[in-house]
Amino acid sequence: MITRTAVIGAGSWGTALSMVLTDNGYPVSLWTRSEDQVAEINSMHTNRHYLPEATLSSQIVATSNLENAVVNAQLIVIAVPSHAMREVVVQLRPYLKQEQIVVHVTKGLETSTLQRMSEVIRAELPTSLHDRIAVLSGPSHAEEVSRRDPTTVVVASEDLALAEQVQDIFSNDTYFRVYTNHDVIGVELGGALKNIIALGAGLNDGLNFGDNARAALMTRGLAEISRVGIAMGAQPLTFAGLAGVGDLIVTCTSKHSRNWRAGHMLAEGYNLEQVLEQMGMVVEGIKTTKAAYALSQQLQIEMPITKELYLVLFEGKAPRQAVLDLMGRVRRNEREELNIRLDLKKS
Repeated sequence: MITRTAVIGAGSWGTALSMVLTDNGYPVSLWTRSEDQVAEINSMHTNRHYLPEATLSSQIVATSNLENAVVNAQLIVIAVPSHAMREVVVQLRPYLKQEQIVVHVTKGLETSTLQRMSEVIRAELPTSLHDRIAVLSGPSHAEEVSRRDPTTVVVASEDLALAEQVQDIFSNDTYFRVYTNHDVIGVELGGALKNIIALGAGLNDGLNFGDNARAALMTRGLAEISRVGIAMGAQPLTFAGLAGVGDLIVTCTSKHSRNWRAGHMLAEGYNLEQVLEQMGMVVEGIKTTKAAYALSQQLQIEMPITKELYLVLFEGKAPRQAVLDLMGRVRRNEREELNIRLDLKKS
């Protein structure tokens, strides 16, 4: 029985999910490295840097001590950036027990290994905990969840019973609905790779190329995501669901999207260093672009949007020229390309 929970990472998403958990009756121990953040959350019940308009429940208690955060928790939610995942899991490992559930909510890939987040977690945890891991993903801006706006997400695990248990913990009848899925690969890749396309959508809008171009970018972006996902073992229908097209839509069209904002700034003439400095928060799509580009080369799969964004981000290519080069690619038959993706799955 779940009586207490821990959330590792007090950024916007970790904080918003802490609010969901306490709304559902589960006290939260919220871990952060920052002593100033601990003091603010515990005394002011706010986290102004990440969610300036949110008021937090007194049932959310912050701590900078990792052992204290997880020792009495039956559910542990890891909400740290992808580049910090391995380090944090290594630090968590001595304090975890076999009966605990580990749910990660990070939408990214590890750039050094090209691994998905559940693969990183499995690599650093004992085998006894491998079947206790789930991923929660979907169209879910933290700002809207913290306002208790209606939100629907998906939780995936190879163990459907575990996914259903996590579903019950996070679901409520007012604003947070959770579906289950057994396709961990598809859910993780959908959540990670859509950030790349959102960078492109922001770049498109910053160049004033309009709705037609954005719609095309999103549609062809979904084709890229599906192509690489199917090659890695994902189920095609996952990309038509919440973790695929759902998350893609919200991240490519919303003012809350960090990735969209970063792309927009690139189109305005800011370089990558300036973008990251002004954002002041992690932009997962930037690191994911580097990882996905390397992955496409490793798998020998075409990802033209990802390639052009890689060239813009890391080799200084002009954003306008990147779009023109995408438009000038060799003409293709859309139906044939869809059939190729399905054939990949069959093989």
